[in-house]
Amino acid sequence: MQELLSQCPCCHDSDMVITSLECPSCGIRIEGDFRMPESPFQNLTKEQELFMLNYIRCEGRFNRLEEELNLSYPTLRNRLNELIVALGFEPGKEGDSEEAAKPKLSAEERKSILEALHAGEISFEEAQAKLRGE
Repeated sequence: MQELLSQCPCCHDSDMVITSLECPSCGIRIEGDFRMPESPFQNLTKEQELFMLNYIRCEGRFNRLEEELNLSYPTLRNRLNELIVALGFEPGKEGDSEEAAKPKLSAEERKSILEALHAGEISFEEAQAKLRGE
């Protein structure tokens, strides 16, 4: 089975959509416009995914990661910080767990919200809520 494409490989301007789902067991096919649920992991690179899996497998122990990946502590620390940023958090920042668990909006998402506000598509209150991640 091929990996799911998230952006159009031709124009690179649009997100791809799923237009049909099929059960391999009974063959039923459903057609429509299906979108993948948002995930904080969807924008990770393969290298970041692999690092995250190794980090979890090694129970977050850098000494085990150093041995298995043959990388220095500073390199591992930098990769962890890159992963933290890619997930929308700030390394070294602590907050209450509910706030810390909310991924931050990308610059593109913030711009889209502000453009919708400017165009009158959403209210000021809606824009504030969206910018807060609600």
